[in-house]
Amino acid sequence: MADNPLDLLMNPKSIAVAGASNNPGKMGTLQALSILKDGFPGKLYPLHAKETTVLGQKAYRSVYDLPETPDLAFLIVPSTVAVSLLEDFAKIGTKRAIIVSGGFREIGPEGKALEERLQEIAGTYGIRFLGPNCMGVINSEIRLSTVFKVAKKPGPLGMASQSGTYITQTADYLHEHGIRFSKAISCGNEADIDMVDALEYLGRDEQTRAIILYIEGIRNGKRFIETARRITQHKPVLAQYVGGSAAGARAGQSHTGAMAGPDALYEGIFRQAGIIRCSSIEELYMHGWTHATQPPLKGNRIAVITNSGGPGTAISDTADKNGLTLPRFSEKLQGKIRSLIAPHAASANPVDLTYHRDMRVLSVTIPEIIMQSKEVDGIVLHGSVGSGFMNLVYDHLGEFAAGIPKETLAKYMETDMGEAVTLPWKYEIPMTISSFFGRGDDNTSRYIDNEIPVFDSPEKAARAMASLLNYREIRGRKPAEKPDLPEVCPDAAEIIANAVAKGQKALDEHEAKMVLAAYGVPVTREEIAHSENNAVEIAEEIGYPVVVKACSAEIMHKTGRGLIALNIQCEEALRSAYTSVQIAAGGQIPILIQEMAPGNREFAAGMTRFPGFGPCVLFGLGGIYAEALNDITFRVAPLDNAEADRMMNDIRARALLTELRGMPAADRSALGSILQTIGNIAILHKEIAEIDLNPIILFGAEPIVADALFVLGA
Repeated sequence: MADNPLDLLMNPKSIAVAGASNNPGKMGTLQALSILKDGFPGKLYPLHAKETTVLGQKAYRSVYDLPETPDLAFLIVPSTVAVSLLEDFAKIGTKRAIIVSGGFREIGPEGKALEERLQEIAGTYGIRFLGPNCMGVINSEIRLSTVFKVAKKPGPLGMASQSGTYITQTADYLHEHGIRFSKAISCGNEADIDMVDALEYLGRDEQTRAIILYIEGIRNGKRFIETARRITQHKPVLAQYVGGSAAGARAGQSHTGAMAGPDALYEGIFRQAGIIRCSSIEELYMHGWTHATQPPLKGNRIAVITNSGGPGTAISDTADKNGLTLPRFSEKLQGKIRSLIAPHAASANPVDLTYHRDMRVLSVTIPEIIMQSKEVDGIVLHGSVGSGFMNLVYDHLGEFAAGIPKETLAKYMETDMGEAVTLPWKYEIPMTISSFFGRGDDNTSRYIDNEIPVFDSPEKAARAMASLLNYREIRGRKPAEKPDLPEVCPDAAEIIANAVAKGQKALDEHEAKMVLAAYGVPVTREEIAHSENNAVEIAEEIGYPVVVKACSAEIMHKTGRGLIALNIQCEEALRSAYTSVQIAAGGQIPILIQEMAPGNREFAAGMTRFPGFGPCVLFGLGGIYAEALNDITFRVAPLDNAEADRMMNDIRARALLTELRGMPAADRSALGSILQTIGNIAILHKEIAEIDLNPIILFGAEPIVADALFVLGA
C-alpha cells in the first residue's frame, strides 16, 4: 500500500511555525506553546519578521533563513500570506504543511480562488497539506500537539474531525471521562489531505484500537466506503454525521430523488461501510472509548448487576431493545450469588443487591463469580460508589460525626478496587459502569483511570454495550465482493438513446419497463393502446382485471390527478376509464393497459445520484406509504448479494417480507436481484439521473414492478 500523506505529517522531526509571537493572546502563540510544552522531541523553528526570539526559541525572518528544511510547516497567518509561505516552503523542499489559517473556500469566491492556488502549489511542488481552516493534529505517541493540550498518557482512541473544536476545546471533558487520544486530526476544508486519508492512516496505526469520525460531508464517497470496509473488518469505526437536516437535502423529480436527503444516504452508507453511527458527540466519544478499551463482545448475553431496582430495570429494558439478552442464571450460579446477598435481593439476572454496604461484593465478588461462570458475554454494573456517598450525606450526619473530618469517615467506606478494575481483561469480558457520581467519587475515578468507561445514566451504559454487539455483527460479515457488471443491453441502450435524442426529460412508463425487462427485472404484462377499441382488445388478451394509465414522458406522476384507474373488471368499465383518463390528461395521449397485479404488500426501489458517491440505490416501503412513512434505506452501487439482503433488513417494515397472515415469505433473492440490477443499470447508462419503481408488488412470494419512472439528464 502506498504511503499515506499523514505518515510524515504526524511524525515530523522538525517543525517551522509561522504566526507565533511573544504575545500570549495570539492563537499562533498558544499553538506553538503546545508544541513546546507538551513534550514534542523534535526541533521548533519560529518565523517572525521582527522578533529575534519567540517563546525562548531563535526566530527566523524568512523561510530561506532556516538552518535546515523542516519536515512540517505550520501556518497560522492571514490567508494571502499562507499562500505565499506554502510556496516558499515547497521551494526549499518541505513536504508537509498544516494550514490553520481561515479565509478560504468558506468565505466565498475570493477565498475559493486562494484555496485553488494552494492546490496548484501542492501539485507543482509535491507538498501535501492539511487544511486550510483546521486546528492541526495530536500524536500522543511522540507528544506532538498543535491544539493547546494533550493527555499526559498516550491513549488508544483515534479521531478525525471536520470540526476543530472537537479536538481542541474538549480537553477537560475528555479528562473527566478518562478518554485519551492516540492520534487526532482536524481536517478543515480538506483542500488536499482529506477525511479518507485520515481514516486510512488511523486504520493502519497500531496504537489506535478504535476510530471515531465527526463528519459534515464526504466528497469522495466511493473511496470512503472502500477504505472503511477494509478497516472495519479488524477495527471498529464510529461516526457522527450532522449534515442531514432538511436544509441540506436536495430536491429530486422522482420520489426516490425527493427522499434522498443526505441523512438517509449517509445512514445507508455507514451501514454499507460497517461504520457504527452515533447520535451525539457525547455518544461518539464514549462509545468510541468503550470500543477502544474493552475486550470484544463474544455474544449477546449480558449480566446486569445493581444495588437498585430502577437502574437495573432501565438497563435491562434498554439492553433488550438493542438486541442484548439477559439469560436467567443457572441454579448453581444463583446459589453462589444468594450466599452473598440479602434474602429479599434478586439473584437470577438482573442481580439486585438492594441496599448493601459492602461495595466489594457489588464491585468485585459478584462480577467475578459471574464472569467465571461463562454464562454471560458482558456485564453492565450500576451503583459502585465510595467517597461520593459520604460527600452526599456528611452534612446530615451532624451530631453522629462528632467532629470527625469527612475524609476520615470516607476512609471507612473505601473499597479495594484493585481487582475490580482488572476483571474485563482477566476474563476477556467487557464491562460498562453506570454511576450518578462523577470523578469526586473514588470508585468512579478508579474505573475511569483504569480504562473502564463510566456513564452517567443506566441507559447510556447499556447502549454502549449494545454498540459492542453492533460491531460483533459487523466483524462477522464476509468481506464485500465486487460484483461483475453485465454487458450493456443493446435494446435498452437504444430506448434510452432515442429518448435523449428527442429531448425527453424521462422515459415514459412503458419504455422504463422495457429497459427493466431487458435486464431481467420482472414487470407487469402491459401494452400501449392507441384507441378505445384497441384498449379493449389488449385487456381481453391480458385478462381482467386491468389498470388504465396515461403514458407519456411528460407525465412523471399520475396518482391523485385522475391519470390512473385501478382494478377495471369489465369492458364497460374499461371504456369509461379510457375516456376519463384522456379527459384528465387534457387531450389525446397514449394509454397503457396493464395487468392488475394482485398482492397486498407493496415496496419501493429506486436510484438517485449523489455528488461524490455516484448512483445510490433505495429500498423501502412502497405504495401510498412511501413518502408518508419514509421507511427507506440506501446503498452505493454496485451491490453484492449480501448488501442487497442487508438493505431488506434495514427497514422498519421488514416483517412484511416474512411469512405473515397466510401470505408466504417474500423471495428475498428475487427482490435483492432487482436492487442489484437498478444499480447496474445506473452504472451502465449514465444518462439516467433517477429511477423510481413504486410499487413493487409481492405477487405471492414473487416481486413484480407495477410502476416505473426513469428520469433522464444525469
